[in-house]
Amino acid sequence: MPEQADRKTFAWPVRVYYEDTDAAGVVYYANYLRFCERARTEWLREAGFGQQRMIDERGLGFVVRSFSADYRRPALLDDALQVVSHIDKLGRASIDFVQRVMRGDELLFDARVAIACVDLAHRKPAALPDDVRAQLSRFVSA
Repeated sequence: MPEQADRKTFAWPVRVYYEDTDAAGVVYYANYLRFCERARTEWLREAGFGQQRMIDERGLGFVVRSFSADYRRPALLDDALQVVSHIDKLGRASIDFVQRVMRGDELLFDARVAIACVDLAHRKPAALPDDVRAQLSRFVSA
């Protein structure tokens, strides 16, 4: 697990493999979404909320409600990247993330992702439990 200097942000390393690239030799656009998904999953796990545990113990899951992105520069085969994530807003039943894919100091991809908390048995939005909200509120950007 990468060392996190600023507890309000989370950086997850990604290496670009051949399978991540398209015929032009650059990262296929949809793979940025996978990189971001994995980074959010690992961030939530480090924060104490593994997704399988949330399902097993609470019957709750997190789903993407909306996603917007800007592709700024291409990532290439074998690049070492970082997906840098932070919580922008914590709603009653949602978490809004800002995520950036970086190659060193160079911004390649910039996204805003709204995650909804869902009662999986009823497939309906559910309020974040108080203990989850309290823990996550420590990570919200000022």
